[in-house]
Amino acid sequence: MTDISSAGPVPASPSFGWMRARLSRTIAFGLGSGLIRPAPGTWGTLLAWALWQPLTMVLGAPLHQAIFLAAAFVVGIWACDRTGRDLGVPDHGGMVWDEMVAFWTVLWLIPDSVVSQAFGFLLFRLFDILKPPPIGHFDRRLKNGLGVMWDDMIAAFYALLVCALYWRIVAQA
Repeated sequence: MTDISSAGPVPASPSFGWMRARLSRTIAFGLGSGLIRPAPGTWGTLLAWALWQPLTMVLGAPLHQAIFLAAAFVVGIWACDRTGRDLGVPDHGGMVWDEMVAFWTVLWLIPDSVVSQAFGFLLFRLFDILKPPPIGHFDRRLKNGLGVMWDDMIAAFYALLVCALYWRIVAQA
C-alpha cells in the first residue's frame, strides 16, 4: 500500500497531475472529467454518454456489457473509496465515476435513440441532483466507496422507472 505522501500532498483543489499520480484517482475522477467546473457530475455523465456507443461496439453482446457494468461498479467502489481517503473527503464532487457507471446502466436498459438517451440523461441528472429518498439517506450515511457508487445507482433506477412509466403510459397512448 502506497503512503499518501508518496503520491503527493492533498491539494485544496485536485489538479490533473494529482489525479494522474494514482490509477484510483484517474478512475474516480472520470478520466479527468471530474476536474471540469462547474457541475463536474454533469460533465462526467456527458463523458459517459460519449463513450457508451464505442463501449458497446467493443463489448458486443448485452451479456458482455452487463459484465462490464458490474466490474465498473466494483472498480468504482475501490477507486472512490481510495480517492476519498486520499482527499479526506469521502464523496468529493470531482469523483464522477459513480455518475458514469450509473448512467451507463441507464443507457444499457433504454432504447438506443438520441431522444431516449437525452430523456434518460435529464432524468438521471435530476434524480442525482435532487436526491429524493432513499438516495439522500445513502449519500449521508454511507461515507465510503460503496456509498458513493450506490446513491447514483438508485438515481439511475429512478430514471429508468420514470422512463418505463412514460413509455408505457404516455408514449403508448
